[in-house]
Amino acid sequence: MTLIVPRPLETARLVVRPVAESDLPALMDVNGDEEVTRFLPYKTWRSIEDAHAWLERMRGFEATGVSTQLVVVDKASRRAIGTALVFRFEPDNLQAELGFVLGRSHWRTGVMTEALTALIGAAFGEMKLRRLEAVAESRNAASCGLLRRLGFTREGVLRERWLEDGKPLDAEMYGLLAREWPG
Repeated sequence: MTLIVPRPLETARLVVRPVAESDLPALMDVNGDEEVTRFLPYKTWRSIEDAHAWLERMRGFEATGVSTQLVVVDKASRRAIGTALVFRFEPDNLQAELGFVLGRSHWRTGVMTEALTALIGAAFGEMKLRRLEAVAESRNAASCGLLRRLGFTREGVLRERWLEDGKPLDAEMYGLLAREWPG
């Protein structure tokens, strides 16, 4: 059983859909910003080649049936402003992990709440998941707060989950069950 890729999701301001190669220049602006990537477990993109390598990696994961990489597109500008990822799908348990990133110029505008609300609805609906997990670096108060506002429960700390320049960092583990989702 492979992960069901949701149809494009439309909200008042956004479209959440599978990423395309044509999105890479806009995503370069997002992932090329060190402030955006400082809490993420990957390095800041330095060139369009980094963007193409990322897309190739994502396509490889998608080919295994355990992930789907989506892009968050602003309807007004028709430009990619972030991404959302459903990955580490476990078909026997009907669970997966959720990841997300948003361009700095869109922080504190509610667009990621809007995008993830639509995506979580699809995850528990057409994707038929039972549980979603999310992991955020402990210092990333914005992402941890967003997860709590979306209804995720903090389930614990993953001690020394990631390394940043050789220094271990803790991460917060969150979970959300389909029966807890109001949608």
